Amino acid sequence: MNGRRYLRRWAWAGLLLAAVVGSTGCRLVADGENATGVKLYQSGQYDAALQHFQKALGRDPRNADAYYNMASTMHQLGKLRNNREMLQKAETLYNQCLDQYPDHPECHRGLAVLLVETGRSDKAFTLLKNWVIRSPESEDARIELARLYDEFGDRASAQRQLEYALSINPASPRLLTALGHLREESGDLAQALVDYQRALSINPHQPAVAARVATLQSRLGKAIPLSAGGTRTAAESWTPKF
Repeated sequence: MNGRRYLRRWAWAGLLLAAVVGSTGCRLVADGENATGVKLYQSGQYDAALQHFQKALGRDPRNADAYYNMASTMHQLGKLRNNREMLQKAETLYNQCLDQYPDHPECHRGLAVLLVETGRSDKAFTLLKNWVIRSPESEDARIELARLYDEFGDRASAQRQLEYALSINPASPRLLTALGHLREESGDLAQALVDYQRALSINPHQPAVAARVATLQSRLGKAIPLSAGGTRTAAESWTPKF
């Protein structure tokens, strides 16, 4: 496994729109610039998007989302134009984002992707492992590290990260969905179905998870019963992907 699947699936999941709730003054203006930049990015107007992210940062120099959005855009442009300097600038911006917000999930993911793309997968692992060490109870940190382990073929380590996170927060739909995904990839469809069903019992508003449940039920020919509390029945012991 060389990490290509990790890059294909997770590199450009979408730019983060900065929240405007409770924002005032410069922050509110920066959030507006970020939002405009995201729309331009999504339409493929990367240079124009970059200008708005730069304006956002000018209005609010500590705006982690602006750093992230600039990094993501520079990262994309560097790839499209095969421009090493742009990729180096993107790496610097990702790190500046983390200076402002050390637990920024999308920034960790983007930087990890860039490191893998530039032949430094060891540094990508170090980045995410250090995040887990610094924030051991962070669900995002363990999900991102587990995701990277999984994409490099180490499902056992991925599962350990998710199970530990689940022991801290057993009612997390994200963790249960992650575990279900890992189980499904490994061929344990029945267990994946249980994990997905459990995630849905906690948060029913997950159409993608509901679609996976329907698909697996069809493949398996039946639904695995859940108890009234939304857990697996005693006859089918539950064990915990993203």
